[in-house]
Formats: sequence, structure tokens, C-alpha cells
Amino acid sequence: MATSQSDYDRTVAAIRDDIQLHCETQMYVQDKEGKRVLFRYNRAQRYIHAKIEEQRKRTGKVRAIILKGRQQGASTYIGARFYCISSINYGRNAFIVAHEQKATDNLFKMVKRYHLHNSFAPATSATNSKELVFNRLDGGYKLATAGSKDVGRSNTAQLLHASEFAFWDNATMHMAGLGNIISDLPGTEIIIESTANGIGGSYHQMWQDAEAGKGEYIAIFVPWFWQDEYRAAVPDNLALTADDRKYMEVYGLDMEQMAWRANKIIVYGQDMAWLFDQEYPATAALAFKSATTDPLINPTNIMAAINNSYRDMSGPLIIGCDPAEYGPDRTAIAFRRGRVVYRLETHEKMGPMEVAGKLAAYWREFQPDGMLIDKIGIGSGIVDRLKELNIPVIGVNSASRAEDHETYANKRAEMWYRMKKWVEDYPCRLPNNAAMTADMSAPKYKTSSNGRKLIESKEEMAKRQVRSPDLADAIALTFAEHIAPRSAVFDARGDHSNYKAATSAGY
Repeated sequence: MATSQSDYDRTVAAIRDDIQLHCETQMYVQDKEGKRVLFRYNRAQRYIHAKIEEQRKRTGKVRAIILKGRQQGASTYIGARFYCISSINYGRNAFIVAHEQKATDNLFKMVKRYHLHNSFAPATSATNSKELVFNRLDGGYKLATAGSKDVGRSNTAQLLHASEFAFWDNATMHMAGLGNIISDLPGTEIIIESTANGIGGSYHQMWQDAEAGKGEYIAIFVPWFWQDEYRAAVPDNLALTADDRKYMEVYGLDMEQMAWRANKIIVYGQDMAWLFDQEYPATAALAFKSATTDPLINPTNIMAAINNSYRDMSGPLIIGCDPAEYGPDRTAIAFRRGRVVYRLETHEKMGPMEVAGKLAAYWREFQPDGMLIDKIGIGSGIVDRLKELNIPVIGVNSASRAEDHETYANKRAEMWYRMKKWVEDYPCRLPNNAAMTADMSAPKYKTSSNGRKLIESKEEMAKRQVRSPDLADAIALTFAEHIAPRSAVFDARGDHSNYKAATSAGY
């Protein structure tokens, strides 16, 4: 008996410290054939788990927002995670809020299955349609539906799961109340997950902030093609367009995955084909779109540049800076060497003289061939200060007349269209930066009253609740002027002392 008790204690200690071990040895789920099987993480769940555990170990708590396609197992994972934590630790209360009653019922049915077949299930003093009370642990697992405006306000919990948050009614008010039931202490967890539901709204805004690194939430994106079951037999008449083939190449898909995608698009209808990218996104930028929000730069083309292995760092070194002061926007700085953008950075709440000091330091360290700064607003003072320091910067007024004024309505449109051409021309390379991808694919294209090319302004984007595309604006500034090389080529190893003659054009 002592040995048995000792083995029991060791097992409890092991699964308490390892949530994946707990899930995969004690939690049961129902597979697509209706059979009860042990819960084995799929690729999406393994990725979500790794990101969440990394944050938990780093900060002592979890604050995460997940964007994924339909039926990829995020709710199954979070439900099991919170059941494991609350059922084996003292004083852990989990609170789960779904977007509709049917979803609430399904989530509770799932957690009751975990509890029923768990060898280490704790004693309960109450079990009803919405709650498991672990009386000896002084904890429990409770579910609710995001219907009334005061959902969750009378609860206290350490674990909160907001399921399909993009589809909640009164989402802003709900989140304000729910945020107060979780203390800002180690061991607490808030996980928000959803498929996309268009542009604007609380979920989209929270995702943008997390993606940009604002606040404490981490952004976790899961692409549809990680699901092994999202495949179909390839029909003889399956014809891929040029865009289909590029999509297939960029995301590394095979014909069975493309056949599955084609079947889904047929169900939606060609007029609603954009819904596939919302329901089954390949990138976060593709998820937040609608039939009327065609971006100037397609996210798939951006991903092609990110996935490209191009490494030729020849051509002039150009630094672009889109400055911001103390508002919600960030100061963004981009480094581009010919066909490669190799460095991006953002800075929050940095005053004009601080930005000027940083750019002056970069000038001395890297000796760029060109440094271009948006001089509207605080940028004007930054440009003046750098010129006082005898640094030959170029101030760019994005509202001024374009060089090719017969084609473009203003300078901003011209440099964004130049950037678009650069991205679409093979080869080029962009850094793997989710916020940059979102920024670059955010503005819509337009036509002015006199037929010239125009892009959506920051003010118009703000009305759609889309953040300012700071990183993309910084990159676009490197295309504002034709910059000739100053007889130097950057050593790809990062050794700035090794320069040689160059003949490449500015872009």
C-alpha cells in the first residue's frame, strides 16, 4: 500500500508540473468517428501550448490572444488546460465564457468528459449544467454565455477563457467586467481565442495591439494548413490559377490541401470566396479582411518575400523613419539594403530629441547612403536637429506632390506603390515580423477624383479601427527618393568595416 501511495504521489506531482503530460495521459476526447480516445495534442495545440508555457515561465502568468481557423482545437486545449490546473491545485477557479449557449453546452460536455474519465478527478460538491465545484480544493470550473452585459461580474477566478470573442455581443463591456475578476498576480491566466469576424471591434483591436507588442498580451496565430485532416482527393479537373499557385508555393502546400481549399471556396461561392481567408486564414493579415477591403499589397506577396531565402545585400543602405511622440502610434525605423529589408524596430513614447539622438547615432555607426524621415508633425523638428548636426537627412512630406504627379495623387501614394512593386518583383526579402505583415497589407487602394492613384489615409484607417501602419510607413519612406550608393556595399556578415565598390541602383 505504501508503494502504491508513493507511486500515486509521484504521478500527481508529475502531472501537476506538466500540463501536456496530464492531458495526454488522463484527459479523454471524442474523435471525429465518435470514439473516446486519449487527448493527444495536434500541431496547433502543441504550438499554442509552447507559446503559453514560455510566457508563463517568463512572467509568472498568462495573457494570450489566439487567432486561428475553424475547428483547430484551441478550445479543446484551453478547456483541458484549465481543467488540469483547477482539478489538481488548491484554490484554482476557472471561468469560461462562450459566445452562444450551444457553444457553452458543448464546452461543458467536453469538460465533464475530462472529469468523468480522469483517474485523479477531485471530489465535487456540486455538478450542474454550468459548474463543477471541487469542494476539497476550494476551486472549480464554471461556464457562462456572453449574453447579459454583466456576465461574470460577481465571480472571482484565477483562470479565464474567452471563447470566440470576436462574436460576442457587448464585447467591450464584457471584457471590462471580466478583466476585474482576475487579479494581476502570478499563476493567473487569461486566454482569449477566436476566428476573425471582420475589421474593427474589440477582438480586432486587441489582436492588433498584441501583434504590435503593445500591452501584456501575446499574439498567437495558427494557420489552417497545420491540420492534417484539411485535405481532399484531387479531382482530375482541378485547375489552379496563377494566384492559387503562388498561394500554394508561399505556404508550402500540396495538391490535396489545395483541393480541400477549392472545395471550401465552392461552398462559399466565388462572390464570397474572401470568407475562406477569414474562416481559414494562412496569415493573420488575411484573416481580417472582407469583400470590400482589398489591400494595396496582398499578404500572400508579403509572405513570399518573408519566405524568400534571398541574401544579396548589395545596393545603397537606406534608413526610413516614421516618427511618433506620445500618442498610440510608435516611432518606426526600417533598414533596407537594396532588395533586402533586414532590420525593423519600434519605439513608444520617445520624444523628438530622443528620436533625433538615436538617428544621429545610427548615422555615425552605419554611414547610410540615405536617411529619410517623415517631416509632417514632430518629424520637422527631428529633421532640423539632424541638419544642425551636419547630418544630410532628407525630410519627406507625404502629402506633397509626387515625382510622377500624373500617376500618383501625392508623395505617400507614390512611395507606397513603389514599395508594392518592390515586394511583387522577384527576388526581395522582408523580415518575419507579424506586425509588419499586418501594417503592410492594411491600407486600401483608391483613385482620386482626377484619376490618380491614392491610398487610404491614416485617418480613414482609424475610422475602420485599423492601427496606423507604422512599420510599413517606415519601409515605404526608403522608396521616397532615388538614392544612389555612396561607393559601399554592406558585408552580409554584419562587418561594417568591410566596404567595397557598388553599382546597384537605389531601388
